[in-house]
Amino acid sequence: MFEDTIAAISTSALSAGAISIVRLSGKDCFDVLNRVFRCRAEKYEGYRIYYGHIVDPLNEEVVDEVLVSIFRAPHSFTGENMAEINCHGGLYITRRILTLLLSCGARQALNGEFTKRAFLNGRIDLTQAEAVNDLITADSHGSARLAVNSLSGSVSRLLKPLISDLEQVIAHIEVNIDYPEYDDNGIITASEIAPLMDDWLSRCDRILQAAESTMIIREGIRTVIVGKPNVGKSSLLNALLAQDKAIVSEYAGTTRDLVEGDIHLGNVTLHLIDTAGIHKSDDYVESIGIQKSLQALQQAQLVIVILDGSAPLDQQDQEILARTESRNRIVVYNKADIERHDGQICVSALNGDVEQLVERINEMFASSQLALDQPVLSNERQISLMRQAREYISQAQLQLSDGIPLDLLNEDIQAAYRCLKEILGQYSREDLLDGIFSRFCVGK
Repeated sequence: MFEDTIAAISTSALSAGAISIVRLSGKDCFDVLNRVFRCRAEKYEGYRIYYGHIVDPLNEEVVDEVLVSIFRAPHSFTGENMAEINCHGGLYITRRILTLLLSCGARQALNGEFTKRAFLNGRIDLTQAEAVNDLITADSHGSARLAVNSLSGSVSRLLKPLISDLEQVIAHIEVNIDYPEYDDNGIITASEIAPLMDDWLSRCDRILQAAESTMIIREGIRTVIVGKPNVGKSSLLNALLAQDKAIVSEYAGTTRDLVEGDIHLGNVTLHLIDTAGIHKSDDYVESIGIQKSLQALQQAQLVIVILDGSAPLDQQDQEILARTESRNRIVVYNKADIERHDGQICVSALNGDVEQLVERINEMFASSQLALDQPVLSNERQISLMRQAREYISQAQLQLSDGIPLDLLNEDIQAAYRCLKEILGQYSREDLLDGIFSRFCVGK
């Protein structure tokens, strides 16, 4: 499919390391390699590692001592002939080897081009291609597990039964339309399609519900810490992050702007936001901070309401509790070293004692971990297409109940079918592919 040979540095090109890998892939991969690599082998065999030296072909100057891994088409990552040069990790050496390959006929790879070739050569589907980048960028155990599952082809296995069911319905309808004289094929009726559509929508809903849980794992929870001034919000943020991120003082109103940080817990990642104390203030700057706090509260997926455990609730506490009553929240009593509240979540933020709160958060999102071991949609592109497919079938179902002829329903059913196939990259547009693969690093 591809006439040119591409090359790129697959390890970090911005910092030195013990080892670097320079990748080659394409029809003339081994011809390009032969111009710069000297070893005893007369012919490269697939799945072998060869010891030798990279040299400058102009003067045979030795550039580095290397190991070269050989992969022959179609049994390689890209489906093409491939070579990976394992060299010493100095920035100068790595870049010089790449320069030599480019001067000997290779082309600098574009972002994500190795994985794009793997997809276009049929080695992986589009969801697996996305999983490669997800695995590279994973910042937690949960995110990595999701990526590994998708990389194994789990999304394809999840969708194939749904796609197959739609294919059968479409085939029956089209045969009935185009060849009504062939009675042997059976005439499919509205009464036969209706239960199929009901079952299909139920399965689709379960898939979407599981996908929402995994997005929590993948993207984290936007979590806002709220409370009245001087109740310990900044101390709690610092305790959870295990660093002095926010300024803490005995004076009320110290925090006047949003302070943010991320924490990876056992079951979820929190994007923590410390806010200005919510209360009425005549101070212009402080009032701006309070307004930002209210805006952050509206956007929060989880709210941690912090109360002073050493004093009875006052009007400000009651107003904050009322404001957050309908939200997904955890109420925490701070200064638990002064007075314990049985049955409540108690912390001592100043002393770093936040175990009860961490346990409660992990309990809240424990169910999301169950999705890690199941095939699941793993990003907004996939989820959006699945929602579109569901909408098309739901629309067809309504039309079916109104007595609309089956040949008119077929357009919506086919649209749903195309959405599912596009998740796997089988109806992908070129601009869609470019957008997905441009987010990859150059050597992937």
